[in-house]
Amino acid sequence: MNKVIYPSKISGSVKAPASKSFMQRAIALSVLAKDETLIQNPSHCDDALAGLNIASAFGCDVYDNGNFISIIPSNFSAPKQLHCGESGLAIRLFTPIAALFSNEIELLAESSLLKRPADFMTEPMKQLGVFISTNNGFPPIKIKGPIKPGTAWMDGSLSSQFLSGLLISLPLANGDSLLKVDNLMSIPYVEMTLKAIESFGGIIENHDFKEFYIKGNQAYSAGKYLIEGDWSGAAGLLVAGAIAGNIQVELLQSGSSQADYAVLEAIKQTGATIVSKDDTWVVTKPEKPTSFEFDALHCPDLFPVLTALAANCQGTSSIKGVHRLIHKESNRGEALKQEFNKIGIRIDFEEDKMYITGGKINGGKVFAHNDHRIAMALSLAALNASAPIIIEGAECVNKTYPEFYADMMSLGVKMDSIN
Repeated sequence: MNKVIYPSKISGSVKAPASKSFMQRAIALSVLAKDETLIQNPSHCDDALAGLNIASAFGCDVYDNGNFISIIPSNFSAPKQLHCGESGLAIRLFTPIAALFSNEIELLAESSLLKRPADFMTEPMKQLGVFISTNNGFPPIKIKGPIKPGTAWMDGSLSSQFLSGLLISLPLANGDSLLKVDNLMSIPYVEMTLKAIESFGGIIENHDFKEFYIKGNQAYSAGKYLIEGDWSGAAGLLVAGAIAGNIQVELLQSGSSQADYAVLEAIKQTGATIVSKDDTWVVTKPEKPTSFEFDALHCPDLFPVLTALAANCQGTSSIKGVHRLIHKESNRGEALKQEFNKIGIRIDFEEDKMYITGGKINGGKVFAHNDHRIAMALSLAALNASAPIIIEGAECVNKTYPEFYADMMSLGVKMDSIN
């Protein structure tokens, strides 16, 4: 599906989508809990649905009435295969969980996930007594436990998601464990995992995100679990307000542990006005947005929407942490440069920084690279373009935010769908 996004001024109020990051963690913990979990304000994006399919594969009864999802591990058992779709978070969370079982389990992937590396999980798994094999360092992954308590070292520079999976699974191991982590990136996402584990009754000792002491033989207790609004998805909405009008975004928790809460720092630097009250945020465009400097080392998913923000600012903005973009749904740095160049915006790289020179945004045809965040960024760029922008493959937003275009239209964005 292609979307034609027309230059538009926006206003109004919209609710933030539910956090798919908290949603997937809640699903993983629900699978391992001893009783029913009632997930309130659930996400229904493609990544969340992949997680729910995995819960069903483990023998859980899953009931979804739209407003809440019930997960009951009534027939809990080890499946032969787990289908992770295109969700990198799912395959990295559930690989250590699959390692709790003594039979071999294969974790399958689709599309772009087949090209995302998995070999960084191999050595820590082996240190914990688990058999693991990959397809030359990529999915599918075969795993055979049970995971043995002990000490394991891992490099945290490639992905915090695998660490999150280990933190969720090791409390159920038959003994105590120690995880030693070097160069940990995306620390807020690990904080998110620890918060979710605590909500399910788990206890982990965190020593400055370098060592994690995990007591074994714990049990997770479920109950009601409320999913926060998603700062990752809402970041695009907030940026839209900062470049094209005045909008209100509801259901965004102030002081959230979500990494992309940091988007507010960049928006403030542009001169935009931000007012918050009771988890509702109002963003108003400044008269002349100014360039900004931002460190995205621990929140790399903000790169695309901040590129759209920078394109609308006077001067050159810089975003640090480019090396975090290589193994996403696309090589995001190169994809952003390629597509924004098509519409007249210059992007340069120097060392680990991306430099975006703001200026006139032209209309034209661009490609989403099967990357939901690239599609959202290009949609934002169209708001102040000199002519409509056609986004090829725009449907990829369904991966994390299927309501994105409907929400943008509710704010006054003009658009058409074409085949």
